[in-house]
Amino acid sequence: MFLMPDSLLLIAQAAPAPGQGSAMPSLIFFGLMFAAMYFLLIAPQRKKQKEHEKMLAALQSGDEIVTTGGVYGQITNVKDDRFVVRIAENTKVEIGKGFVHGVVRKAGADKA
Repeated sequence: MFLMPDSLLLIAQAAPAPGQGSAMPSLIFFGLMFAAMYFLLIAPQRKKQKEHEKMLAALQSGDEIVTTGGVYGQITNVKDDRFVVRIAENTKVEIGKGFVHGVVRKAGADKA
């Protein structure tokens, strides 16, 4: 049986195994992937959400809107968390503010 001297045994244990590298390149890669995902997916969605909230805050009585369900109507009353919308003669519904998809025409705009 062959015995190594103590000094060679310590050197053999401290040396990295062949084929093992530093973890730093993989950490940098994952950091860059996260940054790319943020700028391509999360940031544009947050910008779109802020624009939608700004549009909702600007809505007032008389504005014509379209809901996420595709129903067109005219806002008759604005409440804290919902709108009262006239969708036909003598037909009014209350919808949540989050379900307004867009503005068709503002109250003061000329009718075409």
